[in-house]
Amino acid sequence: MQIILMEKVVNLGQLGDVVKVKNGYARNFLIPQGMAKRATEANIAEFEARRADIVAAAQAKLAEAQALGEKLAGLTVQIAQKAGVDGRLFGSVTNVDIVNALSALGFEVEKSQVRMNEGHLKIVGDHPVSVQLHTDVAVDITVSVLGEQ
Repeated sequence: MQIILMEKVVNLGQLGDVVKVKNGYARNFLIPQGMAKRATEANIAEFEARRADIVAAAQAKLAEAQALGEKLAGLTVQIAQKAGVDGRLFGSVTNVDIVNALSALGFEVEKSQVRMNEGHLKIVGDHPVSVQLHTDVAVDITVSVLGEQ
């Protein structure tokens, strides 16, 4: 299916590119998320007419993500969980726990933006976690897991 991208999509293309993707990927993900539209002549003409507005909105979204990224860069978040004597947690620290801790500090982040390379955190200590605020903005924070009895 031919689609026109309404925003930058990783490993696919830039804003305004007309690309060919599988039907299910377009119908089930890109179009419902507002990332793309079908590449019909009418949609392409509409995009070209509104291109300046769409580019300005994308630049504003990027600037907002960069501003939040500057505030988050190098931040250390502390999360207390029940732990055993050996430092292993009863359960784990997930991206939802990290989002809740960030919102308590006044930062609004979605759980899908928190990237945990090693999976859920299951031991006490400091762990690096990446927060993907925008396709071009990724910030590393430190999650300090504290054990409580």
